[in-house]
Amino acid sequence: MKIITNSPEETMDIGFKIGKTLARGDIINLNGDLGAGKTHLVKGIARGLNIYDDITSPTFTIVNEYMGDIPLYHFDVYRIDDLFELYEIGFEEYIYGNGVSIIEWGNSIKDILPKDVIDIEMKVVGEERREIEIINFNRELI
Repeated sequence: MKIITNSPEETMDIGFKIGKTLARGDIINLNGDLGAGKTHLVKGIARGLNIYDDITSPTFTIVNEYMGDIPLYHFDVYRIDDLFELYEIGFEEYIYGNGVSIIEWGNSIKDILPKDVIDIEMKVVGEERREIEIINFNRELI
């Protein structure tokens, strides 16, 4: 499924719709260039999970945890040089745990992700236009 958004607010709205469909144990592998809107999408997903915290990219902390109807574990693995770093923070407990995991730049660790993840690819297609491609997602966005 490919969706075009024309503003950060529309990107967040798509995220909200995705978030409303998620269940405990879901894992999203989120990829896209810098500035593609990944964090805006995650903000929307968080709202869909009834999380109203200030959502920021966990660039230097690797993971941010947010509590809502379902816990949200937001990873940024862009700076991971050694997979041992992930195992040190309990990566497997997160992704096989009781929440929803979103892994920005997840393609860089694709080999250790489960096969049934939801893949989302984001592209800049204009000044504020973004293309969001959702793969392995058999749910209807309302």
